[in-house]
Amino acid sequence: MEYLFALILTLVILLPLYPIYRRRVSGKSVKGALLGNIASFFVLGIALTVALAGRALAAGEAEAAAAAALDNQAGLGMVAAALATGLSGIGGGIAVAASASAALGAISENEKTFGKALIFVALAEGIALYGMIISFTILGKF
Repeated sequence: MEYLFALILTLVILLPLYPIYRRRVSGKSVKGALLGNIASFFVLGIALTVALAGRALAAGEAEAAAAAALDNQAGLGMVAAALATGLSGIGGGIAVAASASAALGAISENEKTFGKALIFVALAEGIALYGMIISFTILGKF
């Protein structure tokens, strides 16, 4: 049954890509199709989570409920680690994009600003490293 849910989830992700491709080829905006894809992914993900959690709790055994709670804790820990890594990576990328381009502009005007510019770029990259450290800390608890 879980394989069927995974197959449905995969289809929900991949099917909206065809209209996105068609709009891209014709030169139209792809924002609507992309937002529809994202919304359907999250709605189906929540529905599958509720369905699978309801099925696990319907077993009725105390051990099954305890095992499901432990699995849910481990699963939420994995999601938290993934979010810490992913969001810090995105934030670090945005920060590096802004600071590195400004640093290159400053260096091209005055070569003496290289050291100061390098520090700002390194600080921006540190955001992603902090996210990785937090995710390792979270994963160490499981």
